Amino acid sequence: MKHLNSLSRFLFAAGIGLFTASASAQGPAKAIPYKIVNTVQTMGTGGIDYVYADNDNRQLYIPRGNQVLVFDLDTLKSVGSITNVRAHGVAVDPKSQHGFCSSSPVVMWDAKSLATIKTIDVQGRPDGILFEPLNKQVYVFSHSAPNVTVIDSKDGTVVGTIDLGGAPEQAQSDGQGHLYVDLEDQDKIAVVDVNTRKVTATYDLGGKGGGPAGLGLDVQNRILFALCREPAACVVLNAADGKILAALPIGHGTDGGGFNPATMEAFSSQGDGTLTIIKETSPTEFAVEQTVTTMERAKTCTLDTKNNRIVLIATERPANVPAATNAASTNATSERLTNVITPQLAAGTNQPNGNRRDRRGSFSGPAMLDILVVGK
Repeated sequence: MKHLNSLSRFLFAAGIGLFTASASAQGPAKAIPYKIVNTVQTMGTGGIDYVYADNDNRQLYIPRGNQVLVFDLDTLKSVGSITNVRAHGVAVDPKSQHGFCSSSPVVMWDAKSLATIKTIDVQGRPDGILFEPLNKQVYVFSHSAPNVTVIDSKDGTVVGTIDLGGAPEQAQSDGQGHLYVDLEDQDKIAVVDVNTRKVTATYDLGGKGGGPAGLGLDVQNRILFALCREPAACVVLNAADGKILAALPIGHGTDGGGFNPATMEAFSSQGDGTLTIIKETSPTEFAVEQTVTTMERAKTCTLDTKNNRIVLIATERPANVPAATNAASTNATSERLTNVITPQLAAGTNQPNGNRRDRRGSFSGPAMLDILVVGK
């Protein structure tokens, strides 16, 4: 019996060894790819621009036409709207629970009830918007002067303006006093001291990418990901000194992106119907990990930090709704909300794009709003 037990232990150990050797020969397991895991469609009118995830309150904001639509971030069901406002983007202060949208005037509301608190007169043409956590201020960006209007998120007072020397697009804060802003017309990134509200440096993209419209920031390693339209590229820079670390290809027509510290991935959404995922394997090593097929015109996105998912938006003209559809009937239809994943959306196809669009690059008449969720 003793000899049999020894033999059994020997055979068991040998089996484990063979299994381990076989697994090693096959190499490391492949990473699970990103894909479209959910979509929502709702009918309505008006153009769209930036989408914003309020991760603390689990709400998704989408400015469309003359209102800001609000959805539950987990279920994608409609929960309300902020009306009588033509906005481009949204920002929320998680402490004061005050929401703001980039519009003229800026509208301030209670993030819990969605009730409007006040309107704030600003100059320029508000476009992008960002909440800065260190000083608890909201930065409203404009392509015309003043480039930045700074608002106190507690009471909604304007505390100052900033001249960036160029047209700002997306921005990121490190929460430690530095704000980084894409300058689309300069092919540069402006560095702003949020305490003095002064530009302290500008980083040139060195011809590696042009027309930066999206920006990601790895705060821990101080790495910037400038997402550019032409040439289409992600230019990776050291946030401390602006040194270019890499330049990677992305799709065409980016208008937004970001960085997920939980996965160490930057991402860029493009109007050509692709989402580029870039892996940061170390502070000096970066590679395109995946190109996800999404949907044409899905060029802005936001990050669901709870589920490590990326939410994108687009509009499309449905085949059964003519351009001359009465606006009143369209508004009635806009309350209909359905959860669907269609083969057309999964393949990134849609209706012909010769219809009239507004200045925000989406259909201004009756059209379907598509919300796409990309995850694993």
